[in-house]
Amino acid sequence: MSEIVSGTIVDDGRLDKALADTSELSRERIKALIFEGKVEIAGKIATAPSAKVQAGLSFVIHLPPPDNPQARPQDIPLTVVFEDTHLIVVDKPAGMVVHPAAGNPDGTLVNALLHHCAGQLSGIGGVARPGIVHRIDKDTSGLLVVAKSDVAHEGLAKQFADHSIERRYLAVCGGYPNPAVGTINARLGRSERDRKKMAVLDNNSSRGKHAITHYKLIERLDHASLIECRLETGRTHQVRVHLSSIGHALLGDPVYGRDPSAIRTTIRNLGFARQALHAASLGFVHPVSGDSIQFATELPSDMRELIDELGRSDR
Repeated sequence: MSEIVSGTIVDDGRLDKALADTSELSRERIKALIFEGKVEIAGKIATAPSAKVQAGLSFVIHLPPPDNPQARPQDIPLTVVFEDTHLIVVDKPAGMVVHPAAGNPDGTLVNALLHHCAGQLSGIGGVARPGIVHRIDKDTSGLLVVAKSDVAHEGLAKQFADHSIERRYLAVCGGYPNPAVGTINARLGRSERDRKKMAVLDNNSSRGKHAITHYKLIERLDHASLIECRLETGRTHQVRVHLSSIGHALLGDPVYGRDPSAIRTTIRNLGFARQALHAASLGFVHPVSGDSIQFATELPSDMRELIDELGRSDR
């Protein structure tokens, strides 16, 4: 079954650009969908990506299911932090994709969960994303909650939507944030230069979504800092883009930053090749029992080794 994305165009201009800005699908993806007859503007099928459109027009985009929507169970080891009839909390390792998609048809967290839970996952996410209510990036490690029942899926989705979920990340960034404790309130949306990347937008923009990250410096290292980030919102690449926007990109992040030259050799010698970001704690209200529950996990060995190697700085 197709997924439907609908809304209202917010800016005059080319159809493909207007839809990309509003839907957050890539411009190339929009073009392909237009040529496939999957886009409707004001109730009529769109045929030309370059067609001029006006703000206020309604749109409907029919997203076809993935080429291989039926994920298969795979016996992949999982670190289970908590599990009951309705949900499961896992500690995802860096390098594992959350759900199957183009380029990652299997070997994902979903494949592992289908085996572990014997298929008992919420069906709300569809066969490609059963039980998935939120994601963390492939190269980010840490805690993730997955719904096993539909009632849990609906309850967790509501908490993510109203930003009542508590999420704490530990990260290693370049340099020393000043002030040492602060809040980054900056709207995020697709970059106009590279649609595969997210970017900070003007907070008065109609594009993107508002995003708030609270950070605190925990430990000063050699040309780097261990920091804690607490999220009010959960946008794509939020921590990575927000910290990069204030000049303190995460170490190892190949997309949004570059490691400080003074420690680049050290990082390379360690073989550390992913963004230094770990979802360290997760708290929410159990959607069935109503109990407030919280989970925490230690830093993985690669981040611990990175911090130990950089050592303390007296600067």
